[in-house]
Amino acid sequence: MSDNKTNTKQPAPAAKNQDFDLQHTADRAQDFYTRNKNVINIGLLAVVVIIGGFFGYNRFVKAPNEKKAQEAIFGAQNFFAGDSFKLALNGDGNTYGFLQVIDKYGGTKAGNLAKYSAGVCYVKLGDYQKGIDQLKAFSSSDLVIQSLANGLIGDAYMELNKTDDAVSYYKKAGAADNMLTSPIYLLRAGLALEKANKPQDAIAVYEQIKQKYPQTNEGREIEKYLARLGVVK
Repeated sequence: MSDNKTNTKQPAPAAKNQDFDLQHTADRAQDFYTRNKNVINIGLLAVVVIIGGFFGYNRFVKAPNEKKAQEAIFGAQNFFAGDSFKLALNGDGNTYGFLQVIDKYGGTKAGNLAKYSAGVCYVKLGDYQKGIDQLKAFSSSDLVIQSLANGLIGDAYMELNKTDDAVSYYKKAGAADNMLTSPIYLLRAGLALEKANKPQDAIAVYEQIKQKYPQTNEGREIEKYLARLGVVK
């Protein structure tokens, strides 16, 4: 009688998943670092240099330059306050003018302010294009000051009989959306549009003043501007 033996051999255990073998993973990482350590170390060094350079620049270059620029602009500001616009621009040989401050410290906060002040000086002296150029080079996060700069650019363009450009900058100035400057420059935009024979566009600007700034001087008087263009209550 023969025995029928069933093959009971168990399957071999599955190979260990190397992806989850921590030792194997660590070995691979070490091997990767060994093969690429020069590139990795250079990259890390570059990050350290960039971060260190940023803080070093702020402490040892930017901060001292800011202080020097503030000292340099002081005399020009005094000339400006006394309406001595040529001296404010060019200095007197002993004291820097705004142009020298811009040239030497243009990247500082004082240098940025000098661009605005130089623009005002040029406009006051009747050199409108140079005024426009300086004022366009100026920028400020203060909406009122930026509005004043844009409005003055508009004034300079009007003096150059470039009405469309003037309207564009008056509207930019008005877009600051504050009670102090917005209605003033929106009114100037409307007047410029009237001069350009664009009454409907002027009406739209006047209506904007009426709706948004009724308590301002411009808002209280806006009906007369609308009335002369045929818009009555």
